[in-house]
Amino acid sequence: MKKYIGMDVHKATTVIAVINESGRIITEAVVETSPAAILDFISSQRGCLHVTFEECAQAAWLYDMLRPHVADLLVCDPRKIARASNKGDKSDARRLADLLRTNALTPVYHGEQTTTGLKELAQGYTCLVEDRTRVKNRLKALFRARGIACEGSGVYSLDERKQWLAKLDSPAVRARADRLCSELDCLEWLSTEAELDLRAEARKHPAGKILRSIPGIGFVRAAVIIGVAGTPHRFRTKRQFWSYCGLAVRTVASSEYRMLEGKVVRSSKRPLVRGLNRNYSRALKSVFKGAAKTVASGQWSSLFEAMIANGTPESLAYLTLARKIASVTLALWKRGERYSQKKMKIVHAA
Repeated sequence: MKKYIGMDVHKATTVIAVINESGRIITEAVVETSPAAILDFISSQRGCLHVTFEECAQAAWLYDMLRPHVADLLVCDPRKIARASNKGDKSDARRLADLLRTNALTPVYHGEQTTTGLKELAQGYTCLVEDRTRVKNRLKALFRARGIACEGSGVYSLDERKQWLAKLDSPAVRARADRLCSELDCLEWLSTEAELDLRAEARKHPAGKILRSIPGIGFVRAAVIIGVAGTPHRFRTKRQFWSYCGLAVRTVASSEYRMLEGKVVRSSKRPLVRGLNRNYSRALKSVFKGAAKTVASGQWSSLFEAMIANGTPESLAYLTLARKIASVTLALWKRGERYSQKKMKIVHAA
């Protein structure tokens, strides 16, 4: 007997609804959000269990804990579920169970078990890099707000710190800037430690050598790609990968058909471009944007310069390079082959 279980997960409690194949509610429960309580309830259910819950802060933990105990486990995307007129914990759990029964949920990928460690380290490293960038922006904003030019990276230098702090006319402002500098020093040290751990873990994955052979993809970028994407086989086409990396162009079309002599024909009006997709992995977008800037002044500089000479805006040229690197990454990762510049000449010529 198949049973469909919907779980509405919260910090303290989890509301669970169980329905059968015909959609009838079998049982409901409110349990503590803890391993013992949730596993105790799951083990009390008989039959073929299909479980779902929404992507949330506890999703990764729940997924790893429940996967060995159920027949099917689906973490769903809450943004793809239409809002109900009446919302509540029990009604949400019932609705999730029923949507799972009718195969109406959009799954969220939760990675391969072999890349879990690398994923955690990659997330930790990218968070530290983001925090470091945020502190740098705050420090420069403090000087700019007082009319002090601070171009370049000298303002972050430990050797030049006293000179920069002396330019601030208020003791309170100097104290604030000094604390920001101290915070930046700490983040720099933590980022270095996180990078070393990330490199050590990345060496365990054979795919790292393949990705590192691609122009613009170094040790850290390859580790982040493997940690975040997990496997290339979850993406059927390069366009799906572009969308996941935030490199897909959004278009809007309307009135696509018209009547001509009593027949329906497609309009020649082109779709309107509305920028890049907004739902994406920020870590991967940062990786491929950085790789594009690296190759634009390196191995693929001739391609970049040719696009600029043909009138392509610089931002669009960088996007083109980023998409090309992402396409090459996906293709080589799937095939298990290393990058070859000879094969890329064909791509450049096209």
